[in-house]
Amino acid sequence: MNKVALILLTMLVSSICFAGTVYVMESGKPDLVVWIAPYKSQADLCVSVAPYRSEAMGKDEIWYFKKQKSSADIKIKITKYKSQADLKIYYVKYKSQAGWRKSHPWMGRLH
Repeated sequence: MNKVALILLTMLVSSICFAGTVYVMESGKPDLVVWIAPYKSQADLCVSVAPYRSEAMGKDEIWYFKKQKSSADIKIKITKYKSQADLKIYYVKYKSQAGWRKSHPWMGRLH
């Protein structure tokens, strides 16, 4: 394997290792403003929360919450108002229930 291929492979693996990690901001400018829907029918995305970072790798619908802003893939801010949200989510209990409910501009960009 030549050096260029090895470098590209290392970059790819390192970017995938942290995929799916989310940091919730209290203040500042987030990447995404999220509203937590009380009903599944109101959501764009059904989210399952993973206990381990590796379970969220490369998946929009499975989130792993980080305590450090610098190591998160995406920084979100939760709003109380549906009209202010870029994305509406609904938390589900099982991973099999998680997923996009409809097409959305953020599809494929959360990991």
